[in-house]
Amino acid sequence: MSNEPLIMTKKEQKKGNMSALIGAAFIMATSAIGPGFLTQTATFTQQFAASFAFVILLSIVLDIGAQVNVWSIIGVSGMRGQDIANKIVPGLGHFVAVLVALGGLAFNIGNIGGTALGLNVLTGLDIKVCALIGGAVGLGIFVSRDAGPVIDKITKVLGMMMILIVGYMAFATHPPVGEAVFRAFAPENPGLLVFPTITLLGGTVGGYITFAGGHRLIDAGITGQQNLREIRKGAIMGIVIASVMRVLLFLAILGVVSKGLQLDASNPAASAFQHGAGVIGYKFFGLVLLAAGLTSVIGAAYTSVSFLKTLHPSIKKFEKQWIIGFIGASTLIMAFLGKPAKLLILAGSLNGLILPITIGVILIASLRKDIVGDYKHPKWLLVFGFIIVAIAAYAGLMSLKSLQMIVH
Repeated sequence: MSNEPLIMTKKEQKKGNMSALIGAAFIMATSAIGPGFLTQTATFTQQFAASFAFVILLSIVLDIGAQVNVWSIIGVSGMRGQDIANKIVPGLGHFVAVLVALGGLAFNIGNIGGTALGLNVLTGLDIKVCALIGGAVGLGIFVSRDAGPVIDKITKVLGMMMILIVGYMAFATHPPVGEAVFRAFAPENPGLLVFPTITLLGGTVGGYITFAGGHRLIDAGITGQQNLREIRKGAIMGIVIASVMRVLLFLAILGVVSKGLQLDASNPAASAFQHGAGVIGYKFFGLVLLAAGLTSVIGAAYTSVSFLKTLHPSIKKFEKQWIIGFIGASTLIMAFLGKPAKLLILAGSLNGLILPITIGVILIASLRKDIVGDYKHPKWLLVFGFIIVAIAAYAGLMSLKSLQMIVH
């Protein structure tokens, strides 16, 4: 009897696993590259100029530490973040699931808003109409029979498109690359860079974003110690994709501000693109904003509902319908209530509070045989993880100030 069919099956499985790994990396990366990512990078680049390169470099290192820890334990255990939390402290997973979902909903309203603004730049249509169109596109992705591969393909295509457009802008604005490289290791006034570092960390691995890729791998069936090497590759790949986008966006904007041009405070990223390449640059910004908003809508909805699965069996049974409802609710709130400024502040605060809890739980789980079996988590990763928890806890305390602003 020939072994050829078995070899073909293994090849197909390997190809499928690689596709899912790349898809997981892109869903994590594009979840981080939302409308806020664009504004945040533009604002900080104008404020700190070439020294912002140091913040980007440091945040990349911290991001890798956070993601490799989270993906490793989720991958080895085959358990979602909230289920691991429930194993550590009964009920904690339910609490985290609700917080992540609330934060995800608030951010998703902002993501729909970003999608709408991107469409508005490209078409000139009314913002409310653009919000409804953007929401409808997001819904269409999850209406498909097998949404997983569709999500993987769309996030890959839109992610690559964003990188290519921003890469062109980085080339067109002629940034001082040498100074940026120098300041990445020798920044001016490093004490002032603490806040932007924490902000970038929360924006790239905060709330649902930390778990977007890991949960996608569980749904794709890529778990266990035998897949650990690939799982870690996926985690690093996701951070690299988001970081390439951040670096290119930083260079594109640095090329504008280094010439003494002022960015419009109401939309700094858009004005940077317009300064850099005129009307074409402005349209390019619309395209990037549309892609950033849409991919973040997909990531936020998918991951938030993957957390809610724990709360009731019906959520798991009707997961697709819940995701559609999640996007639908975000779209209607954005279209009819306008800019959700307080909701976005609340979402940022929730992310700040969630991050030290979720990463802390993952690190404790790495020492529990009932969760990871005979797996031995590297000590350097454990120590690195606790350093990130300390930084994230500080960010959480800072986020309480935002919560007080909402209360008052």
